Amino acid sequence: MTPMKNKMEITHNDKLNENEAPPMSRGPRPHRALAEAIPIAKARGIVQLALSGPERVFDIAIISKLPVTFARVMFAPEILATMQQLAGDFNEEIAQLRVIARDAAITAELWLRSKHGTWRFFLVTPNSLVEIDREGERLESRQTIG
Repeated sequence: MTPMKNKMEITHNDKLNENEAPPMSRGPRPHRALAEAIPIAKARGIVQLALSGPERVFDIAIISKLPVTFARVMFAPEILATMQQLAGDFNEEIAQLRVIARDAAITAELWLRSKHGTWRFFLVTPNSLVEIDREGERLESRQTIG
């Protein structure tokens, strides 16, 4: 049995230091990012939204001539982080996207949005992460990580 907290006792989670950010949650969908992602996805094809649930692997399916794309939309508190840092921060989501069966006609992407509305897009392959633009094209100036 866990001891009850005294009314005067304050824990780290009850009151954060003003220089600290609150703990990050992987919980519910980032609704603002998802709402802004839909027009981006519609520019690439027909959009189908995935139902919420604990086993959800993607948020948006984009049906076009080629490829069909499954995208996961996430909020990124540090949108300008290196690819290595983002790969670590979103390791679980990247692993889930890698479960999607794919070939030349099917792709999986991670879409990240900052609180200021900045977007970054990544093609997730079985063994790499490649930065792409909002149309799904590789950015020549960006790197690929394995």
